Amino acid sequence: MNKTKNWIIGRNSVKEALRAGRKIRKLYITKGRQSKGIQEIITQAEQGHIPLEFIATKDMDALFPTTRHQGIAAESEPIVMVGIDSVLAMVEAKGETPFLILLDGIEDVHNMGAIIRTAECAGAHSVLIPKHRSAPINETVGKTSAGAIEYMPLVSIGNVTQTVQRLQKKGFWVIGADMSGSIEYDQADMTVPLVLVIGSEGKGISPLVKKHCDLLVRIPMFGQVNSLNASVASAILIYEAVRQRK
Repeated sequence: MNKTKNWIIGRNSVKEALRAGRKIRKLYITKGRQSKGIQEIITQAEQGHIPLEFIATKDMDALFPTTRHQGIAAESEPIVMVGIDSVLAMVEAKGETPFLILLDGIEDVHNMGAIIRTAECAGAHSVLIPKHRSAPINETVGKTSAGAIEYMPLVSIGNVTQTVQRLQKKGFWVIGADMSGSIEYDQADMTVPLVLVIGSEGKGISPLVKKHCDLLVRIPMFGQVNSLNASVASAILIYEAVRQRK
């Protein structure tokens, strides 16, 4: 087996990929007694005429030494990125107020997966991911997202500043998360067409992107550590938008 293939790892991730209709080339399953959840996946795969290969646990461990594979992995077609215009058309057709999340320099795959999971759970319309200075959309992102990657439209963007400016011209309000923000996050109006910008784990939002945000908001800190993990901060802000919109 080739590590460069596109993989989906873990029971929930494989189940959601099948449910979402992702093209699966082959399922790899460890030999031996199978849990009820994996047996259900096997049955679904057989019904869909997806090839199965049973391999030794040590071979699965060698293939994914740093990921908890739960005895199952799928070789699949890659996630298909969508265009921003198609996302906006979808939102308009639903009659909803757009809510987009733009990730500026998220390079940790676990944070990327966690943010996508939160965005999908919260009903955000898309996650915008720059082509450069971003974590790859790989098997770890998929597993960390707990299958949410199968349902959340992902948009690959080029220049972040140009994307921000383009969306502003379409009537979006761009709010960036920053420790030096002028107001606390719950004071900002998030009921408008919204782009929420989340910066990198270490440096935050890049200076040029920060300059073009309409508003910078901060999350108050009361302890000795002065910052939150990027995925935790994004969850707080995303669900503040949900609270206001409800």
